[in-house]
Amino acid sequence: MSGHDAGPWDGLVPVAAVALLAAAYLLIVHRARRPARLRFRWRTAAFLSGCVLLAAALLPPIAPFAHRDFRGHMLQHLLIGMYAPLALVLGAPVTALLGALPASRARRLTAALRGRPMRVLAHPVTALLLSTGGLAVLYFTPLYDATTGHAGAHWIVHAHFLLSGCLFAWVIAGPDPAPARPAVPARLVVLGVAIAAHAVIAQLMYGGFLIDVHAPITQVRGGAEIMYYGGDIAELLLAAALVATWRPARRTTAARSRRRPLTPQNR
Repeated sequence: MSGHDAGPWDGLVPVAAVALLAAAYLLIVHRARRPARLRFRWRTAAFLSGCVLLAAALLPPIAPFAHRDFRGHMLQHLLIGMYAPLALVLGAPVTALLGALPASRARRLTAALRGRPMRVLAHPVTALLLSTGGLAVLYFTPLYDATTGHAGAHWIVHAHFLLSGCLFAWVIAGPDPAPARPAVPARLVVLGVAIAAHAVIAQLMYGGFLIDVHAPITQVRGGAEIMYYGGDIAELLLAAALVATWRPARRTTAARSRRRPLTPQNR
């Protein structure tokens, strides 16, 4: 149960930030070159849906519920850390930005995305540790109870949920370019590990094993059920997004030429 009271600015400031995020995305898409802009209709809908999910998580009735009940916290976690990130990532904001920037700046952004720091950060294992591993640290240590009494720490947890969720969704199924993104089978394996880890954490939480959350047992068990079933749905949506963007590699010219019948022209 959250230990700090929601102030009058607790919801207004973050929702204003979400509104600015949506406005910035729309401006970037508007400034993109026309061919790119025409391709962004459904992606714009996805990104704005993510903004709506974020705002819903930060406004009544969910935000007050999260302050007083662990089940509300878990619902808020799912919206901020899993559902909203997937929608935001499907909006392909980096691709939109590359289409709106001048060529020189777009090349610099591309170079930064291909740099060593981004290669490490965007590795699927790194994304898995930051997202799913962060849940174990939060709920199996005194960290959760320590953050509920401090508004600043509370918002840091929200920021971690959002950023790590966006990172994981981007690495696994994002339409934006990613450095050294592994093949689809490898990403499916990482996603499978994430699904299993979420299930184990939820089951341990429901059974009261290793969990370090000071809340009534009914709330903890209810939160575990929300995490188990709600997390499954979010990860199935992520898997569907991954499969939907899967484009099998085309046969190489050399392979096609080997199967071409010999003729006087190609002998």
